[in-house]
Amino acid sequence: MDNKMNLIDLFCQNQQISDWKKNLHKSSRQLIMGLSASTKAITIAAGLEEADKILVLTSSQNEADRLASDLISLLGEDKVYTFLADDTPIAEFVFASQEKIFSRLDALNFLIDHQKSGILVTNVAASKLLLPDPIDFKTTNINLIVGQEYDLNNLVKMLSRTGYKKVSQVLSQGEYSLRGDILDIFERSAEFPYRLEFFGDEIDGIRIFNPENQTSIENIESILIKPASDILLSEKDYARGRENLEAILEKAVDPALKSYLEELLISAKEEFHHADIRKFLSYFYQKEWTILDYLPVHSPVFFDDFQKIVDRHAQFELETASLLTDNLQNCKALSSQKYFADKYQDYRQYKPATFFSSFQKGLGNLKFDAFYQFNQYPMQEFFSQFPLLKEEINRYKKSGYTIILQANSSAGLQSLHKNLQEYDIHLDYIKEAEIHKNAVQLIEGNLVQGFNFVDEKIVLITEYEIIHKKIKRKIRRQNISNAERLKDYNELEKGDYVVHNIHGIGRYLGIETIEISGVHRDYLTIQYQNSDRISIPVDQIDLLSKYVASDGKTPKVNKLNDGRFQKSKQKVQHQVQDIADDLIKLYAERSQLKGFAFSADDSNQEEFDNDFPYVETEDQLRSIQEVKKDMESSRPMDRLLVGDVGFGKTEVAMRAAFKAVNNHKQVAVLVPTTVLAQQHYTNFKERFNDFAVNV
Repeated sequence: MDNKMNLIDLFCQNQQISDWKKNLHKSSRQLIMGLSASTKAITIAAGLEEADKILVLTSSQNEADRLASDLISLLGEDKVYTFLADDTPIAEFVFASQEKIFSRLDALNFLIDHQKSGILVTNVAASKLLLPDPIDFKTTNINLIVGQEYDLNNLVKMLSRTGYKKVSQVLSQGEYSLRGDILDIFERSAEFPYRLEFFGDEIDGIRIFNPENQTSIENIESILIKPASDILLSEKDYARGRENLEAILEKAVDPALKSYLEELLISAKEEFHHADIRKFLSYFYQKEWTILDYLPVHSPVFFDDFQKIVDRHAQFELETASLLTDNLQNCKALSSQKYFADKYQDYRQYKPATFFSSFQKGLGNLKFDAFYQFNQYPMQEFFSQFPLLKEEINRYKKSGYTIILQANSSAGLQSLHKNLQEYDIHLDYIKEAEIHKNAVQLIEGNLVQGFNFVDEKIVLITEYEIIHKKIKRKIRRQNISNAERLKDYNELEKGDYVVHNIHGIGRYLGIETIEISGVHRDYLTIQYQNSDRISIPVDQIDLLSKYVASDGKTPKVNKLNDGRFQKSKQKVQHQVQDIADDLIKLYAERSQLKGFAFSADDSNQEEFDNDFPYVETEDQLRSIQEVKKDMESSRPMDRLLVGDVGFGKTEVAMRAAFKAVNNHKQVAVLVPTTVLAQQHYTNFKERFNDFAVNV
């Protein structure tokens, strides 16, 4: 038998995984317990061998990002798609980035493409987004060919309807401009824009050009224009929206509400997207279509940590209700309005489905056709303690494990290999594409978390767990001091001071509607020194933060283009770097210090441990063992123990405290409140009562 294979195939040798895969095609509901993080990703990836398309529902954006990262590491970018929305309703309405929307569109195109196989990862908030009719979405791509005739007016109308913004000169993806018989389109997935030259209604030529210097790059024969927005309204949708809004407007009494509805109605009549259009889609779309309606029939759905999904759904519903209430009070909403689709029960009842869960408790009245329990643990962290790593590797080798050490990059692999050589840690294989059973190997990969898969004797230790070095991730948003993130432009009042990411502190003057090349858009007007002004589209409010100052003083307004704000930011960055340098120096000094090495457990310690009146959990026993190992080392302990209330952290602390006292040391227990101090005093007094220890 071939003794080498990829990580997914290695996992699939497990009998339970094999049984689960066989049931994946059936209309069954299966429960998997005991897996976490990367092992869940490996299991999901294995499911792709049985199904062309898989949908994975996670509780949050962060969970979705982490899972997608693991899946990309296993399958490659061409097999993994994300369909994400901000976890809070108001943030989704205000901060939805163009990049995120384009990613959602790629995901929808993947689902309707019968030729593609892959995995789509979404979060609770995104699963509730209202989407266009899947049948209409399939017809929104525009194929343009040289020599063919097209009605230019209808073509421009179609571009606007599919989310392209009309501008005077195209510079970014998702824009178009029209000058006489020349139509420039910057398709949302293209590297450069296209220039179409018309002769009457016929396309005379199509060129790819550089938007910076307008020079031609290449002549081509055809292009495919894909939508630039996930809000796609057909003529029927606009007609339906107008009819619904007109009926509501007739019954409206409040002048402010009537004015707001009239704004919406004008945009619906002129067929352009109002700034709040996403909140009113339920009045335009015929049905509540969601991502689930795009998924091909019988495609498996995975629920990543079902309890978290249920909790996040409930929280999202509360936040949505609160937002709707606030907008009703501000005459910016209707009592019959639905911001999001409610497909929660559809997901619960969906088959075939696989549920990942940590506990059976919290699964409600769900019935399962199959249940699988795995024996798997997250990997411990070694904090560059290579002697300890060597000891653990030798222990795994004696037990017949397949041992995988993972570096995040080629440079990381070389550095880690050098460290392993220095500590005489033997490797059987280095940087091979496939995994060798019952061997020690160093590979390059990007799984987020290591694991000990006890059932199949597979252990994976990441670079982060070995030397505490995280995989670099993209920073979503820059933080600026004295600035508070804005959730909605309604939070601003005329005269408020704001901070622009580039131009610095200015004064907010209000909203004005500006017409550019026949297109109406709402802009936020910001004033700087010398009465200079800039206008920012309301959908780019993420460029602004509200200025806040603890002393209440009026800030000094910046001058446009004088560079002072950038210098101020650089100064702060240098100060942060200085602090970081000091911390690195401190950590380096600490690593050289020698601490007190406590003695190994004796009969007194064993008696104290055995006096515990409950059965320890596996996590407790592991934590106790690791803390004691730290205490017995001459290196100062640097450990954080994290766990929910009632999971037994105090007993871990008590055993460590007894070990210290047993070595003739004093112990101090620091707690945040007087009440907690009294509780711990009582608990410690009772626990140490039968031993010669003063509390």
